[in-house]
Amino acid sequence: MRAAALYGTVGSLILSALAAAPAGGAATAPPDGVAQARGVAVAARQAAARGISFGRCAPVEKLPAAVQCGTVSVPLDYARPDGRRIDLTVSRARATGRPAERQGSLIFNPGGPGGSGMVYPTLKDSPAWRKAARAYDLVGYAPRGVGRSAPISCQDPAEFAKAPTQSPRHPSDAFKRHKAAQARAYAQGCARRAGAALPHFTSLNNARDLDVLRAALGDAKLNFVGASYGTYFGALYATLFPGHVRRVVFDSVVDPDPRQIWYRSNLDQAPAFEARWADWSRWAARHDRHYRLGRTPERVRAAYDRVHERLAREPAGGTVGPAQLQAAFLNVGYNDAFWASRAHALAAYLRGDPKPLIAAAAPDPATARADENENAVYTAVECNDASWPRDWRVWDRDNTRLARRAPFETWDNAWMNLPCAYWPAHQQRAVDVGVKGGAELPPTLLLAAERDAATPYPGALELQRRLPGSALVTERAAGTHGIGGGPNQCVNRHLETYLLTGKTPARRAYCAPRPEPKPVP
Repeated sequence: MRAAALYGTVGSLILSALAAAPAGGAATAPPDGVAQARGVAVAARQAAARGISFGRCAPVEKLPAAVQCGTVSVPLDYARPDGRRIDLTVSRARATGRPAERQGSLIFNPGGPGGSGMVYPTLKDSPAWRKAARAYDLVGYAPRGVGRSAPISCQDPAEFAKAPTQSPRHPSDAFKRHKAAQARAYAQGCARRAGAALPHFTSLNNARDLDVLRAALGDAKLNFVGASYGTYFGALYATLFPGHVRRVVFDSVVDPDPRQIWYRSNLDQAPAFEARWADWSRWAARHDRHYRLGRTPERVRAAYDRVHERLAREPAGGTVGPAQLQAAFLNVGYNDAFWASRAHALAAYLRGDPKPLIAAAAPDPATARADENENAVYTAVECNDASWPRDWRVWDRDNTRLARRAPFETWDNAWMNLPCAYWPAHQQRAVDVGVKGGAELPPTLLLAAERDAATPYPGALELQRRLPGSALVTERAAGTHGIGGGPNQCVNRHLETYLLTGKTPARRAYCAPRPEPKPVP
């Protein structure tokens, strides 16, 4: 899944684990070894004893005074809990309700891999989260490798942000060789810069870190909202620690089938983004009087193609080439909120005003370091998590076929993930998510949009099949990625009811789609 946008985008065999587990269940031994389960128990027990010393947030976090920050220490390698440790940054806004209303901490992850949830506590005053903020301390954090949480890097940020760059829908053999060489060099850069730590940036370790954070916050059980990629390591958490779960929300669900993680998942995104691209094209055509991009979806896409070709010859502002255009317009597949602004930018460019397009698509040097860090974490986690095809011919065959019917995003997504073909670290076997061995899992809540492109809807059905007692709320005929706390009040009622009472709707509940965006500049 794409780091910046594409995911952005939320078990009992060991005596020592039994000793550390809260009442109601113990941790299951992780699929990759007993030593890691023992290490989680040790780390969680130590974190519970130490707690988190919250205070003023560092200026770099740019958080308001009402939000406090601290750190939690976790082992780099859970098989060696007394070895090297890393600090994860944590943010918190205390519950605003009366003591009798309070239900502990509610931890949030926005996805990625590579996304930071540090800003999450600032949602405490938003209408969709106000009642939850009365009952819970809203807690965000930067997962391992992200931000100031033992950050990793694979490339010089200035080189990573270099622009303009090309983005052919049907690349030549020469272009493919160029991108393969870039991917190999990037993978080597990850190994060189991260060193021996590289193999420890995994989804399994993200799930283990989550349990240590729970213990450090003083919570007997976990309350968690995971969006996009956060749903995957949230599902791993439910697999490893079913007895530690209190309330967990999976918003925009990654397909957890180990056969999907991660190569097939990324291939499946291409036709889903093609469908969303068609949704936006139809919308722009219906508003032709406003944008003058064309009265049919075909003409709208032709207008985009003209801009794509023109930028290949003459980049806008010297930095916006075809790849930057593609990245900016990929956002229309993620969220309807981008539909109007992107249509305006395209229309303005065709009328001779490139400023809106440059504002939307030009790389920002001020965010280059953060962008490269996010991409590095994304790459490390996904490449470490599972086996990827090592033969370039497999990638070439699969993506060439796919691009014939879904050209919009196929090759750009392939280039994003191609470092995994040359990955120098050991690649794990993907975990078989699900509650096993007679363990009991409290009801969990799944949220999904039928036309979500980043996490296609079948993934939600697959996770529900694997988690007994889970309920799925579907936003029909909609495709925005990440629907909890958004403008759909039906979805928000189900979310709020679950967080406050633990009650879920029937196994399947459906909400009408949100209104389509209005054509504004």
